[in-house]
Amino acid sequence: MSPRHERPVVLITGAGKRVGAVIARTLHAAGYDLALHYRHAAADTELLAHSLDQHRADSTFTVQGELADLEHLPDLLAKVLGRFGRLDALVNNASAFYPTPVGSATAAQWNELFASNAQAPFFLSQAALPALREARGAIVNLVDIYAERPLAQHPLYCMAKAALAAMTRSLALDLGPDVRVNGVAPGAVMWPSDGKPYDDQQAMLARTPLQRAGSPEDVAGAVLWLLRDAPFVTGQILRIDGGRTLSV
Repeated sequence: MSPRHERPVVLITGAGKRVGAVIARTLHAAGYDLALHYRHAAADTELLAHSLDQHRADSTFTVQGELADLEHLPDLLAKVLGRFGRLDALVNNASAFYPTPVGSATAAQWNELFASNAQAPFFLSQAALPALREARGAIVNLVDIYAERPLAQHPLYCMAKAALAAMTRSLALDLGPDVRVNGVAPGAVMWPSDGKPYDDQQAMLARTPLQRAGSPEDVAGAVLWLLRDAPFVTGQILRIDGGRTLSV
């Protein structure tokens, strides 16, 4: 392990694109140094790291890994600790998402969706636990409003995110007082690139009290608040959904 790094360090999974990249930029701007995990998005992640290092030299570290490969997770953590000598927080952001209609869902789809959305966050948290305990750190899991109010044609994804929500509360109970564990459940903040499953986006937003979509920055701000500004908060899942869960 390298000498202990001066600034707090956060490991973000799936950090190279979309919401993960916005979380990375937000935490970096708040003074955190970052370990940026990616699976396939090497070019995006390296570009993000280069951009952030232009603002603060030697403040990022990129690490590739297949999170479904449980035997690889301790090595992934060892690389992060070898670079920084500490880990203050883990953001479980990486996620697979696609429809699995009942009648055609497969065991392979079950395994992939549960691996990224439930299995990997648990076992990565477990591998990170010694470092997080030493730092009296925190875990934030990216859940989803669909863990609570399922999305049609997506039963496996919804089930996996519900497992992640239960994990968030269970780990908060088991890891206190040393490590806080919370979640963020986004609503409509970034539409899928193919436009699905929100064929009638405006109708859905009209049923939302704030009547608009949110932004990745809204999610990233909640993650930052839970990590930095909420020392007496654990076991909570913040709904960042514009009030959507209040609508019928």
